[in-house]
Amino acid sequence: MKTLRVAVRRLPHAAELPLPAYATPDSAGLDLMAAIDAPVAIPPGGRAMIPTGIALALPPGHEAQVRPRSGLAARHGVTLLNAPGTIDADYRGEISAILINLGEAMFTVEPGMRIAQLVVAPVVTVDWAETEDLPETLRGDGGFGSTGVRAEG
Repeated sequence: MKTLRVAVRRLPHAAELPLPAYATPDSAGLDLMAAIDAPVAIPPGGRAMIPTGIALALPPGHEAQVRPRSGLAARHGVTLLNAPGTIDADYRGEISAILINLGEAMFTVEPGMRIAQLVVAPVVTVDWAETEDLPETLRGDGGFGSTGVRAEG
């Protein structure tokens, strides 16, 4: 794995929280924590923007994606409203996670709770080559569901 040095600023309301970290050596995402002073209750169908207490200076040519935590989704029906949320290299504000409760019970975000994960990745930019015709493929212009629902074996 390649290591990328990223400048991070811990904001005053996150002074007691550790910086985002990988849970295991092979984890792709760093855990983001709730930088809140008091619990935040999210009713079923409700949403809340939860601050993480950090701001980044990503190197040019990189982005960070804020992604859901699978355990929150599986156990509580809590996920991110705009998954993945994109953090551009030129953004310097606080990273927040927009949590939505798709579960059937009230969900409470506690201070310091791991609420999302952050994946940093390189970005490829596009240089459009406008054309009248595109190369043929087996799928062609088949859209949603065009490849079927069962694997052929």
